[in-house]
Amino acid sequence: MAHKITLIPGDGIGHEVVKAVVRILEATGVKFEWESFAAGAEAYEKYKEYIPKELVESIERTRVGLKGPVTTPVGGGFASINVALRQKFELYANFRPIKNLPHIPTRYPDVDLIIVRENTESLYSGLEHEVVPGVVESLKIITEKASTRIAKFAFKYARENQRKKIHAIHKANIMKLSDGLFLRCCRNVAKDYPEITYGEHIVDNTCMQLVMNPYQYDTLVMENLYGDIISDLCAAFVGGLGLVPSANLGDHCAIFEAVHGSAPDIAGKDIANPTAVLRSSLLMLRHLGENEAADKIRTALYNVYSHREKLTRDVGGSAGTSEFADSVIAEMQK
Repeated sequence: MAHKITLIPGDGIGHEVVKAVVRILEATGVKFEWESFAAGAEAYEKYKEYIPKELVESIERTRVGLKGPVTTPVGGGFASINVALRQKFELYANFRPIKNLPHIPTRYPDVDLIIVRENTESLYSGLEHEVVPGVVESLKIITEKASTRIAKFAFKYARENQRKKIHAIHKANIMKLSDGLFLRCCRNVAKDYPEITYGEHIVDNTCMQLVMNPYQYDTLVMENLYGDIISDLCAAFVGGLGLVPSANLGDHCAIFEAVHGSAPDIAGKDIANPTAVLRSSLLMLRHLGENEAADKIRTALYNVYSHREKLTRDVGGSAGTSEFADSVIAEMQK
């Protein structure tokens, strides 16, 4: 039986990296039925909608999406497609594992971090309005429901995957009510998981501590905006955003996506690295219960990075996007 997946190639390099990943996924022998849709500016040109209703209906039907990067205009234009999809489908947990690939030189080898980010509220929701000309107000909404829900997600994941420590990241010394509520919810949930060490760090200190010694952390749970910033910081430990996977998870749907940008300057040149989308697709396979296929791709990917003969330019090689995908497939077939 084939898995029905909503495919959102995105724009910029999205079409190239997603196409490469689809080829790799299909080479596992797992059967897929892809329902492909545009989003963002490309969708607006065709349908006069940034998120076409057909895309929404597809996700409601398949309950699983694989997404490439979609450009978000800075300082104007349409709202973030990522935020809109997360809110539409209550994808409340952003899950990002931070783990090194073989033979990618970094300051910190053997990093193993889990970033759990609340995905539906806080300042990142983009609730803004102009009070009077020259004065803009942004609203930070924190609720007990969402804070408790993300804390339970983090602690449940930690217990099921033998993670030993969780830090709640906050700014409750200044935002005593909103971040204070978030911390109270985390503390209440922590009581039900006595085997997991629980700690709390202020967000700015966390950034410093991470740069000084990322090994002191295991799993970090935090509000939306803090998660956006800290997860990008942590990506630098393992080679950058082009290598890091991400999953947006809810009770009924899940969307797996690259967290890097659409890189329009290199679009269409067959030089983009599809690793981030590929590693995100491994999270998707495990979500679907296709663990054998995920293991097969992971081993092949690690072999390609270990051999270093078919890497893309951003990680020191000269291979193109298609050639990189070919090499991963070749490793799978050995």
